[in-house]
Amino acid sequence: MQDCQNNLNSHNMDKAYATITTWPHYQPTPLISLDKLAKSCGVAAVYYKDESQRLDLKSFKALGGAYAVANLVAAKKADGIEPSNITVTTATDGNHGRSVAWGAKQAGCHAEIYIHEHVSQQRADAMAAFGATINRIEGNYEASLAACKADAEANGRYIVSDTSWPGYREMPLDIMAGYSVMGRETLDQMQGVKPTHCFLPIGVGGMAAGIVAPLWRDMGADLGKMIGVESYMSACFLDSIEAQMPSLVDISEETMMAGLSCGEISDLAWQILQPALDHCLSITDDAIAPLMAGFADGRFGGGSIEAGECSTAGLAALLAAKNDPAVWQALGLGADSIVLLIGTEGATDPVLYEQLLTEGRQP
Repeated sequence: MQDCQNNLNSHNMDKAYATITTWPHYQPTPLISLDKLAKSCGVAAVYYKDESQRLDLKSFKALGGAYAVANLVAAKKADGIEPSNITVTTATDGNHGRSVAWGAKQAGCHAEIYIHEHVSQQRADAMAAFGATINRIEGNYEASLAACKADAEANGRYIVSDTSWPGYREMPLDIMAGYSVMGRETLDQMQGVKPTHCFLPIGVGGMAAGIVAPLWRDMGADLGKMIGVESYMSACFLDSIEAQMPSLVDISEETMMAGLSCGEISDLAWQILQPALDHCLSITDDAIAPLMAGFADGRFGGGSIEAGECSTAGLAALLAAKNDPAVWQALGLGADSIVLLIGTEGATDPVLYEQLLTEGRQP
């Protein structure tokens, strides 16, 4: 785990925590005990970190992009550049761009957001509501990122990407440091109870790395099993493990878990996750709508929970493992297991959310 110290270290994480906890309206998001689910799975406990209540953005992404924008603008102001003369830009499936747009509005700079053709209009409108200019690009996420990079170079914009690449590390590192606040909050809320199994959704990998780093730092030898979860339609981490280096997946079909639809793992996240994850699972979309409905209807314990599509990924993987004794045994799950699930988002697209609830409640 030396790569955590070399990349997302205590200084980065402590600085992010000290800054973000002073933001107006900041408060830790709930950690919810899913007692009914734990009983049905035959484990000691299942905890769910509910990011649907994160600031006004209904997603953990609020911690990352906005924090990176704030750092960038502060540094440029120190160099004599006014915020009104700064344009930040990023490619996004929705939630990261919303955080960058919100952060730009708070900092007084402009945002140019690039989305691909499959991003819903509701998510585009949510970003535009913060004053961002939206650029829709034909193709997938990788196509929108390529357009973002090209236009940034041509127009002197500052890229605030949650994906790193050779020569581009500072912004993704700030973003992951922002995400680490989730991990620190979670350990505080667990009050000494230590998770034995953490299911971490993976898109470009920044969130998973941001959770792993503070858990590793604060739990040390007691660190539980870290389990990545990807859509089988965009399983870039699993492909990278096989190739033993970050590799690109050609996404031919889009998962409904938009935040996981990424064809390439971030280089910086790879350096942390490759040695840190014990297992990685890929899942289909089949269970997503029913699980969203199950959360909303309170079937897992903890009352009604607003869980967006990506928020179900960890639970889908847990239940898939429960139904496969060989996988259950390989993951080391049992009666003493304490499981942590990350609920990454709420209804960030309210229209789609209601549609999926209706679909998920069908017999």
